[in-house]
Amino acid sequence: MSSLWPAGPRRVLVVGIDGVRLDLLPELHTPHLDSVAAAGFLAPVEVDEATPTMSGPCWATIATGVTVAKHGVFGNHFGGNRLDVFPDFTTRLAAVHRRRTFAVGGWEPLFLARQGGPLFAAPGRLAYIAPLADTPEDWEVCDERATAEAVAVLTGDDDPQASFVYLGAVDETAHFLGCGEEYRRSIETADARLGRLLAALRARPGYAEEAWTVIVVTDHGHVDQGGHGGRSALERTAWVAACGPGLLPGGEVLPVRHVDVAAHVYAALEIVPDPHWTLDGRPFTPASAAAPATSS
Repeated sequence: MSSLWPAGPRRVLVVGIDGVRLDLLPELHTPHLDSVAAAGFLAPVEVDEATPTMSGPCWATIATGVTVAKHGVFGNHFGGNRLDVFPDFTTRLAAVHRRRTFAVGGWEPLFLARQGGPLFAAPGRLAYIAPLADTPEDWEVCDERATAEAVAVLTGDDDPQASFVYLGAVDETAHFLGCGEEYRRSIETADARLGRLLAALRARPGYAEEAWTVIVVTDHGHVDQGGHGGRSALERTAWVAACGPGLLPGGEVLPVRHVDVAAHVYAALEIVPDPHWTLDGRPFTPASAAAPATSS
């Protein structure tokens, strides 16, 4: 078996926070998400008409860089998927490019062979941390443990070049309690966990010589009473925040889609996708880099 690819300076951290409404972010104390946006951008994402506003299909699109028509995940049961043909970025990078990769979280079909999963099939290192029950309180504990595991890996000897950290408590809180005060507090708690992950990057001995791309993404929104799956603006509006090489601080970017996340992961690692991957996304592109319109 071939050895792992020598680690260059490029690294990527993707943090997925499930079910965070874009319209509420300006009201909340989220200094760490704000810092990512200030160093790069925060942009809305509209879940396309073919994609149910559900976690399964949205996370599959985010992780694979292709639409539901290709990856075949149409609900929260992943049965009938084509993830063997269109794998997630941690699996593809590990298998094809021999990069060290890591994924952690607590939602079964993302990480285990259950409910038709897993989405993250074969990263170099995987940690599944089960909530004791599907309650907001137990999911907060789960996310806390997932964050601690990620901090340990990011500051340890594994040195992953691409990582995915899933936080699910915000979504669970909305389902149980709606989008009120508890939901808002859960978003702020998730932001504090993001802060710990960012601090872990800065604590790395080689951080000064590394070039980190950080992507924070949500999959869908929620109606006020909690819940999603419909086509209302609140449900189909998601968002992406990112910073790193090639992204201008506070700069506008061309419209962003979920399929662009995986495409940008590859670009951030200076990997040119094989045309046979048939990715549907493109790397995040500053608006200033767009080709000017030519006059006829």
